[in-house]
Amino acid sequence: MLLLAIYFGVVGLISGMNFAVEEFTKFWYFIVPLAVGFGIQVGLYTYLKDLVGQHGASGKVVAVSGTTSTAAMVSCCAHYLANILPILGVTGFLTIVGEYQVELFWLGLAFNAAGILYVASKVIQASREHKKC
Repeated sequence: MLLLAIYFGVVGLISGMNFAVEEFTKFWYFIVPLAVGFGIQVGLYTYLKDLVGQHGASGKVVAVSGTTSTAAMVSCCAHYLANILPILGVTGFLTIVGEYQVELFWLGLAFNAAGILYVASKVIQASREHKKC
């Protein structure tokens, strides 16, 4: 849910809420799975943290995957930042991001899947260790 709020907040501020809704409608099949996948990771991490009672490396995976997911969701409209950031280097970067937005969505989904698998494996491992106690 947080990622959807970030998506609508960023895109809405840059290009207006009507455009944000229009782009969401166009790419919902990428944006919703990115948000759901990140939510699953957060849930697994929270469960793992409660299970072992300490922070582990899994938090870093959730953070990296969440950042990638957010970047992929916002990338669908990032090229419109050129309207408010007329710096040539930034404009060139945003043009590239806009050109490869679908690929960035796929990258975000791949990071989501990897994060879910990694944290789930840690949950399984911790559950086994917890049962031994």
